[in-house]
Amino acid sequence: MSTTARAQKAPDTRGPVRKLLTSFGFQILAALVLGIAAGLIGRQLGATAENPNGLSATLDTIGSSYVTLLRAAVVPLIFTAIVASISNLRRVQNAARLAGQTLLWFAITAFIAVTIGIVLGLVIQPGAKAGEGLTPGEPYTVGTWWNFLLGLIPQNFLGLGASTQVDLETGSATSSISFNILQVIVVAAAVGIAALKAGKKAEPFLAFTESLLKVIQRVLWWIIRIAPLGTFGLIGAAVIKYGWEKLASLAWFAGAVYIGLALVIFVVYPILVKTHGLSIKQYFSGVWPAVQLGFVSRSSIGTLPLTERVTERNLGVPRSYASFAVPFGATTKMDGCAAIYPAIAAIFVAQFFGIELNFVQYLLIVIVSVVGSAATAGTTGATVMLTLTLSTLGLPLEGVGLLLAIDPILDMGRTAVNVAGQALVPTIVAKREGILNEELYNAPREGLPFADDAEDADDAPETDAASDKEPVGAR
Repeated sequence: MSTTARAQKAPDTRGPVRKLLTSFGFQILAALVLGIAAGLIGRQLGATAENPNGLSATLDTIGSSYVTLLRAAVVPLIFTAIVASISNLRRVQNAARLAGQTLLWFAITAFIAVTIGIVLGLVIQPGAKAGEGLTPGEPYTVGTWWNFLLGLIPQNFLGLGASTQVDLETGSATSSISFNILQVIVVAAAVGIAALKAGKKAEPFLAFTESLLKVIQRVLWWIIRIAPLGTFGLIGAAVIKYGWEKLASLAWFAGAVYIGLALVIFVVYPILVKTHGLSIKQYFSGVWPAVQLGFVSRSSIGTLPLTERVTERNLGVPRSYASFAVPFGATTKMDGCAAIYPAIAAIFVAQFFGIELNFVQYLLIVIVSVVGSAATAGTTGATVMLTLTLSTLGLPLEGVGLLLAIDPILDMGRTAVNVAGQALVPTIVAKREGILNEELYNAPREGLPFADDAEDADDAPETDAASDKEPVGAR
């Protein structure tokens, strides 16, 4: 379907009330409000993380089930998307330049974010203002450079792992399957490159992969459409489990983190958007559905399907590039978890234990944040990145235990910033390289998470980076 044909489609005859109620953004916001209300009701009924009741169990089941659905689609999505995008490199002349520009802007934005974190840590002095009752404790997991390098080596075809936990009291066993997303990317990249080297003999495989990718994307659309239901459960369960009273003893630390997150997403990102000649309003309206889902789900990986879709459908990034940049960014582009948070947290730990940091150690914080964010791939939260930073600086790892009480509350904001950045960098790079579909970027959102209707999603105009840089649909 061409852009001209899409522009001539029948006008929307829905009334203003119906238009509002069917708006994806309104549905997410309504689910947030209802979820908070349900969580507060649950707490009034006596529900806590240690003593759940029927309402809290229901909310937790709804939220966790939705995240499970998203995560179940991540592995096939990333594998097929990366293989398909690598196969498209045959038609792209500047693929190496796009990859280099992506890495460069990942580093630039991470440098800005970690600098903001360091400045806030020094100005606010959260460690010196920490409340009483904080207990140091060893982290449950420790990030090291050696473990990161070993994690690049696939343990099996898709980096899948299985574990079984046995309840000693009941004797029941619970099995779970996990995956290392960085290993999935490594395997997918190897398969894609091998298919390119195989030439014509690999054409049937590549055609099958592209068809499978379209099927997976359609299934993901169905999952994304029920995001308001998942949001309701996730936010309601979070209110019951964590509440806000735990912020009391770490109020200055939490405030510093959220100020840093706000500066990045509402000041730094808009400045970058504006300096590249793009509309700030269109960027936020385009990326906001993914940011909202990232906030409540606390998972960049779980939000990845929606992040990729809004980057392509709302922000106009070519599919062949977005399918590479967004999954790659979901594992390595984490301005919230890998830049702002570890910088402020490391300074907090040093101040709490009365340790003076020198210039070299501040420089190490910057280096770890810019270079080492990939060490968080396949993990939940920012504990791995924080322990990697503390061990590099020689600070006591017991300091991690000081911050665990409010980590879920901070993780919401961190993930929202991560997701916003994962969509921003591909947009900037596409604009700089002249392959951004600005007509699609500036298109009215019409209350949908994408500029196109779901039924027209596969026919969205694509930009060919190898040609004369105009929408393919316009030819």
